[in-house]
Amino acid sequence: MSPSLTPASLAFAPDGTPVSKTFDDIYHSADGGPGQARHVFLQGNDLPAGWAGRRQFVILENGFGTGLNFLATWAAWRDDPLRPDKLHYLATEMHPLQVADLEQVHRAWKPLEFLAEALRNAWPELMPGWHRLEFAAGRVVLTLLLGDAESSLRQLRASVDAFYLDGFDPNRNPKMWSPALLRRCAQLAAPNASFATWCVAGHVRRALSEAGFAPEKRPGFGSKRQMLAGRLITRRRQATPAPRDERHHAVVIGAGLAGCAIAERLAVRGWQVDLFDRDATPASAASGNLAGIVRPLLSRDDNLASRLNRACFLHLQRSLHRLDQAGYPPRRRFNGLLQIARDAADEIGQRELLATSGFPDSFARFVEPPEAARLLGAQTPLGGWWFPAGGWANPPSLCHAWLAKGGAGIAFHGNSAIAGLRRLDQDWVLLDGTGRVMASAPVVIIATGACPEMTSFPQTAHLPIQPIRGQVSHLPAGTLPALQHAACCEGYLTPAVDGMHCLGASYAKDTFDELRASEHVENLHRLARILPTATQSFDVHALSGRVGFRATTPDHLPLVGALPNLDAALPSDLRLPAFPRHPGLYGLLGLGSRGLVWAALLAEHLAGLINQEPLPLPGDQTDAIDPARFALRAQRRAG
Repeated sequence: MSPSLTPASLAFAPDGTPVSKTFDDIYHSADGGPGQARHVFLQGNDLPAGWAGRRQFVILENGFGTGLNFLATWAAWRDDPLRPDKLHYLATEMHPLQVADLEQVHRAWKPLEFLAEALRNAWPELMPGWHRLEFAAGRVVLTLLLGDAESSLRQLRASVDAFYLDGFDPNRNPKMWSPALLRRCAQLAAPNASFATWCVAGHVRRALSEAGFAPEKRPGFGSKRQMLAGRLITRRRQATPAPRDERHHAVVIGAGLAGCAIAERLAVRGWQVDLFDRDATPASAASGNLAGIVRPLLSRDDNLASRLNRACFLHLQRSLHRLDQAGYPPRRRFNGLLQIARDAADEIGQRELLATSGFPDSFARFVEPPEAARLLGAQTPLGGWWFPAGGWANPPSLCHAWLAKGGAGIAFHGNSAIAGLRRLDQDWVLLDGTGRVMASAPVVIIATGACPEMTSFPQTAHLPIQPIRGQVSHLPAGTLPALQHAACCEGYLTPAVDGMHCLGASYAKDTFDELRASEHVENLHRLARILPTATQSFDVHALSGRVGFRATTPDHLPLVGALPNLDAALPSDLRLPAFPRHPGLYGLLGLGSRGLVWAALLAEHLAGLINQEPLPLPGDQTDAIDPARFALRAQRRAG
């Protein structure tokens, strides 16, 4: 998938109606956009009556356009006393509008002005992929699927209650009305799902009927005489969702970045979370470093790992903004990060990759050595990638911010090592080293990183997580140039944080937890690659620092989802969805050295999975991080 998008090209008809130059078609009826949204899409789907009293309601719009249908739906939800607890709005869009164009269009909708401004303030970087935006304290969730609609829907994991079919005219944009796309809609549909569209073309009606919908003509809006609406009548075979426990109580084991992130994501959904950690305070193990760097991962082929990392990087910005708004700002400085080329060949490769990638400059650009030196505040050996939204963050402050935002929904239990985990009736029972029951809950999430609990539980002992030692060296402020930004080059270096530059990190496959002079030496070699002009000599025996242990997996991807049950009988059709799982037992593990970047979106993904909501990650990425993937491969190898 190319990481570039072509934004929409906006024009206006003489009467002020917005027009797409790309498709030479109007974005909404000339008789009035908000009126069309209410008549065709809301009333056509029997809304708001259809969502009354629901726990959650899921809408999928094909063709987000100006955001009008979303704003009209949000306004109806806000004004409805019987609204669902949570509204998920999924929307595909191949050519998204830029913020300035949205502002132009939104000026005409005065009653929606406040909501439209909130949408523009949250508008994501226009890059392919999925972007999850939250409004109304997380009760209205917009997931934008930017890219080809048919490809996006193939990857979507959701159960949709209502469809807004709002592509441009089928003669101008036939892909949005293809039989394959409408069949995929039927596959995603919840029982008795509804649809509505302004389009009454004969081939669209036939495709809807063949997909399993029952389309009927209804009075149209304004000068358009008719529209289509209807419901799903044919149920295609779908996986039966796991029974949902309505007690909304979970235990999280491990209070690092992963554990604190999932605790907050469940707490804001109304869950009560008990968070256990073997240490006295959160973020005492690998998440306790003074500072870590935050940057995306680029690859020439834009592979799955790069796409996942980019989605997490972009989502982290939104997650931190929510914490700022809630009054719990974590300590960080995202004012830019420089990734210096390793050598001359790598410099050429970096320059070429960005020249052909289509990334906007606001996401990444190549800078030559003079500009790199000016940005960094020190001479650099080569040019490199400049990430304007990258930087450094303090992991403990992020953990504490997530816990503060979760409020009374999270109870932290320190000095509480869990030694055993046993299933009893419908609950998991957690035991200490003496066999005493410490807690019980229907849902347990293991987020222990590389801590000993991982191997002490039989339910997780088989997971291929390798602890990798990493030592960070602390260099006193004043011993290096006054850096303006963080930098990396086979290692990383931060500006002074609390009087110390953080330089790291070593990589060793052992569990020795004391500082080593030899690894300070390794880190100083990394410093020489980043700042070859730094001539200060350091006594490696006197340097301070910190040792942590990364939790890594063989494919360097995390383990996120329901944990596999290797004791259960295997089905004949051995695929990931059918692989046996421990009921109510989940993992958020194996974040390696990327916990700062990955934790926020992976926690949102896991919370959606537990709460049976539409997932924020595409299906291929969901499967790539499934904790059962290694067990599945082993079973297939064994025949």
